Amino acid sequence: MDAAELIRLLENVVRTGTVTEIDVSRWRVRVESGGLTTTWLRWNAQRAGAFNVWLPPAVGEQVWLLCMGGNPETAIIGGSLYSNDNPAPGASATEMVMTAPDGARFHYDASAGALTVSGIKTARLEAAVSVTLDTPVVECTSLLKTRTFTVSEGGNLEGNFTHGSGTFTSNGVQVDNHQHGSVQRGGSWTEGTQ
Repeated sequence: MDAAELIRLLENVVRTGTVTEIDVSRWRVRVESGGLTTTWLRWNAQRAGAFNVWLPPAVGEQVWLLCMGGNPETAIIGGSLYSNDNPAPGASATEMVMTAPDGARFHYDASAGALTVSGIKTARLEAAVSVTLDTPVVECTSLLKTRTFTVSEGGNLEGNFTHGSGTFTSNGVQVDNHQHGSVQRGGSWTEGTQ
């Protein structure tokens, strides 16, 4: 091997390129790098063991390739790089930001201690035993819907309420169906409830 061939191989050990095709069923992509389109390459997985993360690259994403022996045919994708077409979604050393193609955004700002998830249509949290929200205030800005609820230390109700389809009991008295004792005709007050 002459010096020129050795230099060429060394220059090819690490390359940058742009994803041109993706095959999600085989976990592979093709990359265009310096006029060369690679064969199908594996991309870097953040975790692929007991903890397993699925976050495939996208067409147009800039990546860097690690070409074993300087041969692009043996390359694996080492990671992604920000580019003019796909700039960084954040600008602070104290934030973590993840965005999705549908406009969803996950943002944690450590300097403010604030987590914001926006742009999503639905969210689902399943737990086999319980979910605890340990905070002074939980605020729902619209409809709060639940099959049952228990309030253990009281509180206040404000606004208009409509009750239907079932009994409504307060301190042992069924409010929507009870009797009054010692009733007299006229303007007298009733005494007690049953």
